[in-house]
Formats: sequence, C-alpha cells, structure tokens
Amino acid sequence: MDTVTISAKYQVVIPRAIRAKWNVKPGQKVRIIIYGNRLEIVPVRDIKAARGFLKGMSSDVEREEGDRV
Repeated sequence: MDTVTISAKYQVVIPRAIRAKWNVKPGQKVRIIIYGNRLEIVPVRDIKAARGFLKGMSSDVEREEGDRV
C-alpha cells in the first residue's frame, strides 16, 4: 500500500508502480468515488477500449418456461 501527500493546491501524485500497473497517462481523466469513509480513484477509459471485452462469453442462458425468446 502506497501513501501519498496532498499538496497545498490539493493535488496528489499517483505513485509510479500504480501508474505502470494501471497504464495511467498524463492528461487522462479519473473519477473520484466516495465509498463509505474512503475515496476511490477510478481511471476513465475510452468506450472504444471496451470493444470486444466480452469476446468468448457464452450467451446460452437457462430460461424459465414462458419467458420471452
């Protein structure tokens, strides 16, 4: 777990190891989410990057009798 310091301008620096692991780039947007008593930083990804992420997922689903097809 890394610790960061909030600057006088309320800025934080994301540690190098985390930037590398999550492939965060300068100028990229992140979303701050308040979850209980903590803040979570979530990178905003381009919708084009999501293309194909469900590839290979089975669409076979057991349906109840009378369910619309």
